[in-house]
Amino acid sequence: MTAAATPFAAARTAAAAPAARTRLAVGVAFDLVRTLAPLRHGQRDPTIRFGRREVLLGIRTPGGPATLRLLHVGGELFAEAWGVGAEAAIGHAARLAGLDDRPERLIPRHPVVAELARTFPGVRLPWSGRPFDALVPAILEQKVTGSEAFLAWRRLVLRYGEPAPGHPGLMLPPEPRLLAALPYHAFHPLGIERRRAEAIRRVAGLAERLLGADADGAARMLRLVPGIGPWTLAEVRRVAFGDADAVSVGDYHIPHLVSWLLAGEPRGSDARMFELLEPYRGQRGRVQRLFELSGRFPPRRGPRMAPRDIASI
Repeated sequence: MTAAATPFAAARTAAAAPAARTRLAVGVAFDLVRTLAPLRHGQRDPTIRFGRREVLLGIRTPGGPATLRLLHVGGELFAEAWGVGAEAAIGHAARLAGLDDRPERLIPRHPVVAELARTFPGVRLPWSGRPFDALVPAILEQKVTGSEAFLAWRRLVLRYGEPAPGHPGLMLPPEPRLLAALPYHAFHPLGIERRRAEAIRRVAGLAERLLGADADGAARMLRLVPGIGPWTLAEVRRVAFGDADAVSVGDYHIPHLVSWLLAGEPRGSDARMFELLEPYRGQRGRVQRLFELSGRFPPRRGPRMAPRDIASI
């Protein structure tokens, strides 16, 4: 396919010609933006950009850095990539976009689940294949507000990442070896206290071994790392490995959301959440994702957690 023949041609301005491209058949019910939304960590995440039907992201592949651009038009997904890792990025595009996912395996047994499955038929679970890239944002989101975590991620990328190939302003996540070698005091000005900084440094030392692991192998390695618990493992399994059964244990909001939508109970515990999700075993993470997309939240009790300014402490 020539550059002029791709749907990207009219939109390409500052970007150089891609090093690799492909086109993939997708079902009519396919929602690229909502599928890849879990890869974005805050509206100002420097590593990813979203359009109406398009996603642009800077990634590190086994072949080297790359920028991957995906566009959904009709029944096709068009992919272009830049950088020395372009071929690797293109080769993984289908799995990243959730084309190997099987949302039809979810059998709704509750009217709310049935309604949400009809409302969001094109949402898949992504499979990034990059557990380390999922780990760092997940660690940053441990026991803090979303705004704190997103700001820390943005600061970390802008300080220790590097420009993504082919697209000015887009960034690559920091190299694992660089993060593993950083002293704690390098993290503090970014709003990351010692506990999370040490967890990032530890998992950065495992990055190469994690890259070749499957979901269970990665979980076995990460369970031995101080600072990595069930919540972080679930976040990684769902994003890096497309695990449709991974549920956010210990989350501040999800047990309440599940209890509210499945039982009309405004407050819930992890135990109650798993009790209500038991009919969906094997697809519990997919149900969680649909609930997150629903926009329906239980009534709040008490004030929200206030963000902190760790960098000023």
